[in-house]
Amino acid sequence: MKKKRYLTAALFIPILVSLTINSCKKDHEGEYEYFVSKDHTFSFSKSAIDGIISGLENYYPDLNGLKSYINSGIDVYKVIYNTTVDGEKIKVSGLVCTPDADGDYPVLSFQHGTITDNSTAPSENPVELNNQLVELIASMGFIIVIPDYPGFGESAQIPHPYLIKEPTVQSVVDMLRAVKETSSHSEFEGKKIKDEFYLFGYSQGGWATLATHKALELDYPGEFNLAGSFCGAGPYNIYDLFVQMLSLSEYPMPSYIGYIINAYSFYDQFTNSLPELLKEPYASNLHNYYNGTFSLGEINGQLTTTLSDLFTPEFLSGYASSPAYSTVREAMTNNSITAWNTSVPLFLGHGDADTDVSVTATELMYERMIDAGTSPNICTKTIYPGLDHGGAIVPCIRDGLLFLLDLRDN
Repeated sequence: MKKKRYLTAALFIPILVSLTINSCKKDHEGEYEYFVSKDHTFSFSKSAIDGIISGLENYYPDLNGLKSYINSGIDVYKVIYNTTVDGEKIKVSGLVCTPDADGDYPVLSFQHGTITDNSTAPSENPVELNNQLVELIASMGFIIVIPDYPGFGESAQIPHPYLIKEPTVQSVVDMLRAVKETSSHSEFEGKKIKDEFYLFGYSQGGWATLATHKALELDYPGEFNLAGSFCGAGPYNIYDLFVQMLSLSEYPMPSYIGYIINAYSFYDQFTNSLPELLKEPYASNLHNYYNGTFSLGEINGQLTTTLSDLFTPEFLSGYASSPAYSTVREAMTNNSITAWNTSVPLFLGHGDADTDVSVTATELMYERMIDAGTSPNICTKTIYPGLDHGGAIVPCIRDGLLFLLDLRDN
Protein backbone atom coordinates (compact mmCIF):
# COMPACT_ATOMS: atom_id res chain seq x y z
CA MET A 1 0.00 0.00 0.00
CA LYS A 2 2.70 2.51 0.92
CA LYS A 3 4.25 4.03 -2.19
CA LYS A 4 7.96 3.65 -2.78
CA ARG A 5 9.91 6.84 -2.14
CA TYR A 6 10.82 8.80 -5.24
CA LEU A 7 14.13 8.14 -6.94
CA THR A 8 16.77 10.84 -7.27
CA ALA A 9 15.92 13.86 -9.37
CA ALA A 10 18.75 12.97 -11.74
CA LEU A 11 16.66 10.20 -13.21
CA PHE A 12 14.21 12.78 -14.48
CA ILE A 13 16.76 14.44 -16.78
CA PRO A 14 16.46 11.99 -19.71
CA ILE A 15 12.72 11.89 -19.14
CA LEU A 16 12.24 15.63 -19.43
CA VAL A 17 14.60 15.98 -22.37
CA SER A 18 12.95 13.28 -24.44
CA LEU A 19 9.33 13.77 -23.42
CA THR A 20 6.96 14.66 -26.23
CA ILE A 21 3.75 16.17 -24.92
CA ASN A 22 0.67 15.97 -27.08
CA SER A 23 -3.01 16.43 -26.40
CA CYS A 24 -5.59 15.39 -28.92
CA LYS A 25 -8.85 14.27 -27.36
CA LYS A 26 -11.42 12.46 -29.42
CA ASP A 27 -14.79 11.54 -27.93
CA HIS A 28 -16.49 8.36 -29.12
CA GLU A 29 -19.42 8.13 -26.72
CA GLY A 30 -22.27 6.32 -28.44
CA GLU A 31 -20.01 4.35 -30.77
CA TYR A 32 -18.95 1.89 -28.07
CA GLU A 33 -20.46 0.29 -25.00
CA TYR A 34 -17.48 0.96 -22.72
CA PHE A 35 -14.89 3.11 -24.48
CA VAL A 36 -15.65 6.85 -24.41
CA SER A 37 -12.53 8.77 -25.40
CA LYS A 38 -8.76 8.84 -25.54
CA ASP A 39 -6.30 11.69 -25.13
CA HIS A 40 -2.68 11.24 -26.26
CA THR A 41 -0.60 12.71 -23.45
CA PHE A 42 3.03 11.98 -24.31
CA SER A 43 5.55 9.65 -25.94
CA PHE A 44 8.94 8.17 -25.10
CA SER A 45 11.49 7.15 -27.72
CA LYS A 46 13.29 3.82 -27.41
CA SER A 47 16.60 5.60 -26.79
CA ALA A 48 15.03 7.60 -23.96
CA ILE A 49 13.66 4.43 -22.37
CA ASP A 50 17.07 2.74 -22.69
CA GLY A 51 18.56 5.68 -20.79
CA ILE A 52 15.91 5.62 -18.09
CA ILE A 53 16.27 1.88 -17.51
CA SER A 54 20.08 2.20 -17.40
CA GLY A 55 19.71 4.85 -14.71
CA LEU A 56 17.29 2.70 -12.77
CA GLU A 57 19.62 -0.30 -12.98
CA ASN A 58 22.40 1.81 -11.44
CA TYR A 59 20.08 2.81 -8.60
CA TYR A 60 18.42 -0.60 -8.28
CA PRO A 61 20.81 -3.40 -9.34
CA ASP A 62 17.92 -5.83 -8.87
CA LEU A 63 16.49 -4.51 -12.14
CA ASN A 64 19.50 -5.62 -14.20
CA GLY A 65 18.41 -7.70 -17.18
CA LEU A 66 15.14 -5.96 -17.96
CA LYS A 67 16.73 -3.67 -20.55
CA SER A 68 17.14 -6.57 -22.98
CA TYR A 69 13.34 -6.78 -23.30
CA ILE A 70 12.93 -3.20 -24.59
CA ASN A 71 11.96 -3.22 -28.26
CA SER A 72 10.33 0.15 -28.97
CA GLY A 73 9.28 3.54 -27.75
CA ILE A 74 5.83 4.08 -26.26
CA ASP A 75 2.74 6.27 -26.55
CA VAL A 76 0.68 7.09 -23.46
CA TYR A 77 -3.03 7.92 -23.54
CA LYS A 78 -5.60 8.95 -20.98
CA VAL A 79 -8.72 6.88 -21.61
CA ILE A 80 -12.23 7.52 -20.31
CA TYR A 81 -14.66 4.62 -20.18
CA ASN A 82 -17.95 3.51 -18.67
CA THR A 83 -18.33 1.34 -15.60
CA THR A 84 -20.82 0.81 -12.77
CA VAL A 85 -20.44 1.79 -9.12
CA ASP A 86 -23.14 1.11 -6.56
CA GLY A 87 -25.65 0.41 -9.32
CA GLU A 88 -24.96 3.67 -11.17
CA LYS A 89 -23.29 3.98 -14.56
CA ILE A 90 -20.40 6.46 -14.35
CA LYS A 91 -17.40 7.55 -16.39
CA VAL A 92 -14.02 6.59 -15.03
CA SER A 93 -10.49 6.84 -16.36
CA GLY A 94 -7.07 5.32 -16.62
CA LEU A 95 -3.98 5.12 -18.80
CA VAL A 96 -3.36 3.00 -21.87
CA CYS A 97 0.26 2.71 -22.98
CA THR A 98 1.16 1.19 -26.34
CA PRO A 99 4.40 0.37 -28.12
CA ASP A 100 5.11 2.89 -30.87
CA ALA A 101 5.64 0.06 -33.34
CA ASP A 102 2.75 -1.52 -35.23
CA GLY A 103 1.81 -5.06 -34.23
CA ASP A 104 -0.46 -7.42 -32.34
CA TYR A 105 0.09 -7.17 -28.59
CA PRO A 106 -1.14 -8.87 -25.42
CA VAL A 107 -2.64 -6.70 -22.67
CA LEU A 108 -1.11 -6.29 -19.22
CA SER A 109 -3.35 -4.57 -16.66
CA PHE A 110 -1.54 -2.98 -13.72
CA GLN A 111 -3.56 -2.33 -10.56
CA HIS A 112 -1.86 0.41 -8.52
CA GLY A 113 -1.37 0.53 -4.77
CA THR A 114 -3.07 2.73 -2.20
CA ILE A 115 -3.32 6.44 -2.95
CA THR A 116 -5.55 9.06 -1.35
CA ASP A 117 -4.48 12.21 -3.21
CA ASN A 118 -6.20 12.51 -6.60
CA SER A 119 -3.23 14.44 -7.99
CA THR A 120 -1.18 11.21 -7.92
CA ALA A 121 -3.72 9.11 -9.83
CA PRO A 122 -2.27 7.60 -13.02
CA SER A 123 -4.32 9.66 -15.47
CA GLU A 124 -3.95 12.84 -13.42
CA ASN A 125 -0.17 12.62 -13.19
CA PRO A 126 1.18 10.20 -15.82
CA VAL A 127 4.69 11.66 -15.54
CA GLU A 128 4.87 10.86 -11.80
CA LEU A 129 7.76 8.43 -11.40
CA ASN A 130 5.85 5.47 -10.01
CA ASN A 131 3.37 5.72 -12.88
CA GLN A 132 6.16 6.08 -15.46
CA LEU A 133 7.85 2.89 -14.31
CA VAL A 134 4.73 0.94 -15.24
CA GLU A 135 4.15 2.85 -18.49
CA LEU A 136 7.63 1.89 -19.71
CA ILE A 137 6.70 -1.81 -19.66
CA ALA A 138 4.81 -1.14 -22.90
CA SER A 139 8.22 -0.94 -24.59
CA MET A 140 8.60 -4.66 -23.85
CA GLY A 141 5.73 -5.61 -26.15
CA PHE A 142 2.57 -5.15 -24.08
CA ILE A 143 -0.39 -2.85 -24.26
CA ILE A 144 -0.41 -1.58 -20.68
CA VAL A 145 -3.71 -0.74 -19.00
CA ILE A 146 -3.65 1.21 -15.71
CA PRO A 147 -7.09 1.87 -14.17
CA ASP A 148 -7.35 4.91 -11.90
CA TYR A 149 -10.12 3.10 -9.95
CA PRO A 150 -13.44 4.83 -9.18
CA GLY A 151 -12.93 7.92 -7.05
CA PHE A 152 -9.90 9.16 -8.96
CA GLY A 153 -9.32 10.92 -12.25
CA GLU A 154 -12.55 11.36 -14.20
CA SER A 155 -14.62 10.13 -11.22
CA ALA A 156 -12.86 12.12 -8.48
CA GLN A 157 -16.22 13.54 -7.41
CA ILE A 158 -17.12 10.27 -5.63
CA PRO A 159 -15.31 8.63 -2.70
CA HIS A 160 -12.93 5.87 -3.67
CA PRO A 161 -14.47 2.45 -2.77
CA TYR A 162 -11.27 1.34 -1.07
CA LEU A 163 -10.95 -2.45 -0.75
CA ILE A 164 -14.55 -2.96 -1.87
CA LYS A 165 -14.44 -5.86 -4.24
CA GLU A 166 -17.35 -5.38 -6.64
CA PRO A 167 -16.70 -1.84 -7.95
CA THR A 168 -12.95 -2.42 -8.00
CA VAL A 169 -13.16 -5.57 -10.11
CA GLN A 170 -15.86 -4.04 -12.31
CA SER A 171 -13.70 -1.02 -13.08
CA VAL A 172 -10.78 -3.24 -14.12
CA VAL A 173 -12.94 -5.57 -16.21
CA ASP A 174 -14.70 -2.67 -17.93
CA MET A 175 -11.39 -1.02 -18.80
CA LEU A 176 -10.22 -4.27 -20.37
CA ARG A 177 -13.51 -4.36 -22.28
CA ALA A 178 -13.04 -0.75 -23.38
CA VAL A 179 -9.59 -1.45 -24.78
CA LYS A 180 -10.65 -4.74 -26.32
CA GLU A 181 -13.61 -3.24 -28.19
CA THR A 182 -11.41 -0.56 -29.79
CA SER A 183 -9.19 -3.09 -31.52
CA SER A 184 -11.44 -3.61 -34.54
CA HIS A 185 -11.86 0.17 -34.93
CA SER A 186 -8.13 1.01 -34.97
CA GLU A 187 -8.39 3.55 -32.15
CA PHE A 188 -4.72 2.90 -31.41
CA GLU A 189 -3.49 3.05 -34.98
CA GLY A 190 -1.44 0.06 -36.08
CA LYS A 191 -1.96 -1.78 -32.79
CA LYS A 192 -4.17 -4.83 -32.47
CA ILE A 193 -5.24 -6.43 -29.21
CA LYS A 194 -4.35 -10.09 -28.82
CA ASP A 195 -6.78 -12.24 -26.86
CA GLU A 196 -4.11 -12.66 -24.19
CA PHE A 197 -4.38 -10.87 -20.86
CA TYR A 198 -2.05 -10.54 -17.89
CA LEU A 199 -2.64 -8.95 -14.47
CA PHE A 200 -0.09 -7.30 -12.18
CA GLY A 201 -0.41 -5.41 -8.90
CA TYR A 202 1.15 -4.66 -5.54
CA SER A 203 -0.47 -3.96 -2.14
CA GLN A 204 -4.03 -2.74 -2.77
CA GLY A 205 -3.19 -3.55 -6.38
CA GLY A 206 -2.19 -7.08 -5.37
CA TRP A 207 -5.59 -7.56 -3.75
CA ALA A 208 -7.35 -6.03 -6.79
CA THR A 209 -5.31 -8.24 -9.12
CA LEU A 210 -6.18 -11.45 -7.28
CA ALA A 211 -9.86 -10.49 -7.10
CA THR A 212 -9.87 -9.72 -10.83
CA HIS A 213 -7.98 -12.93 -11.64
CA LYS A 214 -10.69 -14.92 -9.87
CA ALA A 215 -13.49 -12.96 -11.54
CA LEU A 216 -12.07 -13.32 -15.06
CA GLU A 217 -11.65 -17.04 -14.55
CA LEU A 218 -14.98 -17.82 -12.88
CA ASP A 219 -17.39 -14.98 -13.70
CA TYR A 220 -16.35 -14.07 -17.25
CA PRO A 221 -15.47 -17.44 -18.82
CA GLY A 222 -14.70 -17.11 -22.50
CA GLU A 223 -14.62 -13.31 -22.52
CA PHE A 224 -10.94 -12.96 -21.66
CA ASN A 225 -8.05 -15.36 -22.19
CA LEU A 226 -6.26 -14.79 -18.89
CA ALA A 227 -2.68 -16.05 -19.23
CA GLY A 228 -1.17 -15.23 -15.84
CA SER A 229 -1.06 -12.88 -12.84
CA PHE A 230 1.41 -11.54 -10.31
CA CYS A 231 0.10 -10.34 -6.92
CA GLY A 232 2.39 -8.61 -4.44
CA ALA A 233 1.76 -7.97 -0.73
CA GLY A 234 -2.01 -7.74 -0.98
CA PRO A 235 -4.45 -7.69 1.98
CA TYR A 236 -6.28 -10.68 0.52
CA ASN A 237 -8.26 -11.48 3.65
CA ILE A 238 -9.44 -8.14 4.99
CA TYR A 239 -11.12 -9.74 8.00
CA ASP A 240 -7.84 -11.41 9.03
CA LEU A 241 -5.96 -8.16 8.45
CA PHE A 242 -8.37 -6.17 10.60
CA VAL A 243 -8.19 -8.70 13.44
CA GLN A 244 -4.39 -8.46 13.33
CA MET A 245 -4.52 -4.66 13.33
CA LEU A 246 -6.88 -4.52 16.30
CA SER A 247 -4.67 -6.88 18.28
CA LEU A 248 -1.90 -4.26 18.25
CA SER A 249 -1.55 -1.34 20.61
CA GLU A 250 0.11 0.73 17.87
CA TYR A 251 -0.32 0.55 14.09
CA PRO A 252 2.06 2.64 11.92
CA MET A 253 -0.39 3.39 9.09
CA PRO A 254 -3.75 4.41 10.61
CA SER A 255 -4.61 6.00 7.25
CA TYR A 256 -5.26 2.47 5.93
CA ILE A 257 -7.68 1.73 8.76
CA GLY A 258 -9.49 5.01 8.29
CA TYR A 259 -9.64 4.47 4.54
CA ILE A 260 -11.40 1.12 4.93
CA ILE A 261 -13.88 2.46 7.47
CA ASN A 262 -14.59 5.61 5.43
CA ALA A 263 -15.27 3.66 2.23
CA TYR A 264 -17.29 0.91 3.91
CA SER A 265 -19.39 3.52 5.70
CA PHE A 266 -20.08 5.63 2.60
CA TYR A 267 -20.96 2.62 0.44
CA ASP A 268 -23.15 1.01 3.13
CA GLN A 269 -20.99 -2.06 3.57
CA PHE A 270 -21.98 -2.06 7.25
CA THR A 271 -24.83 -0.51 9.23
CA ASN A 272 -22.90 0.93 12.18
CA SER A 273 -22.45 4.69 12.46
CA LEU A 274 -18.93 6.09 12.60
CA PRO A 275 -19.29 7.22 16.26
CA GLU A 276 -19.99 3.58 17.17
CA LEU A 277 -16.53 2.67 15.85
CA LEU A 278 -14.29 5.71 16.20
CA LYS A 279 -13.64 8.20 18.96
CA GLU A 280 -13.87 11.92 18.40
CA PRO A 281 -12.59 13.96 16.67
CA TYR A 282 -11.93 11.15 14.20
CA ALA A 283 -15.54 10.05 13.70
CA SER A 284 -16.72 13.55 12.77
CA ASN A 285 -13.75 14.38 10.53
CA LEU A 286 -13.12 11.06 8.78
CA HIS A 287 -14.87 11.89 5.50
CA ASN A 288 -12.91 15.15 5.25
CA TYR A 289 -9.60 13.31 5.52
CA TYR A 290 -10.44 11.25 2.42
CA ASN A 291 -11.65 14.02 0.11
CA GLY A 292 -8.92 13.41 -2.47
CA THR A 293 -6.63 16.26 -1.47
CA PHE A 294 -4.51 14.69 1.29
CA SER A 295 -1.69 12.16 1.03
CA LEU A 296 -1.45 9.04 3.15
CA GLY A 297 1.24 10.72 5.24
CA GLU A 298 -0.89 13.80 5.81
CA ILE A 299 -3.84 11.64 6.88
CA ASN A 300 -1.59 9.68 9.24
CA GLY A 301 -0.77 13.03 10.85
CA GLN A 302 -4.47 13.73 11.42
CA LEU A 303 -5.16 10.30 12.95
CA THR A 304 -3.34 8.45 15.72
CA THR A 305 -1.21 5.31 15.72
CA THR A 306 -2.53 4.39 19.19
CA LEU A 307 -5.54 2.22 18.47
CA SER A 308 -7.12 2.68 21.91
CA ASP A 309 -7.24 6.40 21.14
CA LEU A 310 -8.66 5.84 17.65
CA PHE A 311 -11.40 3.27 18.32
CA THR A 312 -14.15 3.22 20.91
CA PRO A 313 -13.56 0.72 23.73
CA GLU A 314 -16.83 -1.02 22.85
CA PHE A 315 -15.65 -1.66 19.30
CA LEU A 316 -12.20 -2.85 20.36
CA SER A 317 -13.68 -5.33 22.83
CA GLY A 318 -16.65 -6.39 20.69
CA TYR A 319 -15.43 -6.41 17.10
CA ALA A 320 -14.63 -10.12 17.00
CA SER A 321 -17.88 -11.47 18.46
CA SER A 322 -20.44 -8.87 19.52
CA PRO A 323 -23.72 -8.91 17.54
CA ALA A 324 -23.51 -5.11 17.55
CA TYR A 325 -20.70 -5.30 15.00
CA SER A 326 -21.86 -8.26 12.95
CA THR A 327 -22.27 -6.20 9.75
CA VAL A 328 -18.71 -4.89 10.11
CA ARG A 329 -17.43 -8.46 10.25
CA GLU A 330 -19.63 -9.41 7.30
CA ALA A 331 -18.30 -6.48 5.26
CA MET A 332 -14.70 -7.47 5.90
CA THR A 333 -15.48 -11.08 5.01
CA ASN A 334 -17.47 -10.23 1.88
CA ASN A 335 -14.64 -8.12 0.48
CA SER A 336 -11.98 -10.70 1.23
CA ILE A 337 -10.86 -13.13 -1.46
CA THR A 338 -11.62 -16.78 -0.84
CA ALA A 339 -9.37 -19.43 -2.32
CA TRP A 340 -10.34 -21.44 -5.39
CA ASN A 341 -8.80 -23.98 -7.73
CA THR A 342 -7.21 -21.83 -10.42
CA SER A 343 -5.82 -23.25 -13.64
CA VAL A 344 -4.14 -19.95 -14.62
CA PRO A 345 -0.52 -19.34 -13.51
CA LEU A 346 -0.40 -17.20 -10.38
CA PHE A 347 2.67 -15.84 -8.59
CA LEU A 348 2.48 -14.33 -5.08
CA GLY A 349 5.25 -12.22 -3.53
CA HIS A 350 5.74 -10.53 -0.14
CA GLY A 351 8.47 -9.18 2.14
CA ASP A 352 8.67 -10.97 5.48
CA ALA A 353 9.41 -7.73 7.40
CA ASP A 354 6.24 -6.02 6.17
CA THR A 355 4.48 -4.19 9.02
CA ASP A 356 1.83 -2.58 6.78
CA VAL A 357 0.39 -5.81 5.38
CA SER A 358 1.62 -8.84 7.28
CA VAL A 359 3.38 -11.53 5.27
CA THR A 360 0.85 -13.97 6.74
CA ALA A 361 -1.64 -12.57 4.20
CA THR A 362 0.37 -14.15 1.39
CA GLU A 363 1.38 -17.25 3.34
CA LEU A 364 -2.26 -18.03 4.18
CA MET A 365 -3.51 -17.19 0.68
CA TYR A 366 -0.99 -19.56 -0.85
CA GLU A 367 -1.85 -22.36 1.60
CA ARG A 368 -5.56 -21.89 0.99
CA MET A 369 -5.13 -21.92 -2.80
CA ILE A 370 -3.25 -25.21 -2.59
CA ASP A 371 -5.84 -26.63 -0.18
CA ALA A 372 -8.57 -25.62 -2.66
CA GLY A 373 -6.97 -27.86 -5.28
CA THR A 374 -4.62 -25.49 -7.12
CA SER A 375 -1.44 -27.19 -8.26
CA PRO A 376 1.79 -25.85 -6.70
CA ASN A 377 3.07 -25.75 -10.27
CA ILE A 378 0.32 -23.21 -11.06
CA CYS A 379 0.37 -21.12 -7.87
CA THR A 380 3.86 -20.21 -6.62
CA LYS A 381 5.16 -17.76 -4.05
CA THR A 382 8.35 -15.97 -3.07
CA ILE A 383 8.94 -14.47 0.36
CA TYR A 384 11.67 -11.80 0.45
CA PRO A 385 13.72 -11.99 3.68
CA GLY A 386 14.23 -8.76 5.59
CA LEU A 387 12.17 -6.57 3.27
CA ASP A 388 9.31 -4.38 4.44
CA HIS A 389 6.35 -3.12 2.41
CA GLY A 390 8.33 -0.48 0.54
CA GLY A 391 11.53 -2.50 0.29
CA ALA A 392 9.86 -5.44 -1.44
CA ILE A 393 8.38 -3.33 -4.26
CA VAL A 394 11.37 -3.44 -6.63
CA PRO A 395 12.11 -7.18 -6.21
CA CYS A 396 8.42 -7.90 -6.69
CA ILE A 397 8.23 -5.76 -9.83
CA ARG A 398 11.32 -7.48 -11.22
CA ASP A 399 10.27 -11.04 -10.44
CA GLY A 400 6.62 -10.48 -11.29
CA LEU A 401 7.48 -8.94 -14.64
CA LEU A 402 9.98 -11.68 -15.49
CA PHE A 403 7.33 -14.25 -14.55
CA LEU A 404 4.81 -12.70 -16.95
CA LEU A 405 7.39 -12.23 -19.71
CA ASP A 406 8.31 -15.90 -19.42
CA LEU A 407 4.65 -16.90 -19.71
CA ARG A 408 4.27 -14.71 -22.78
CA ASP A 409 7.43 -15.86 -24.53
CA ASN A 410 7.36 -19.60 -23.79
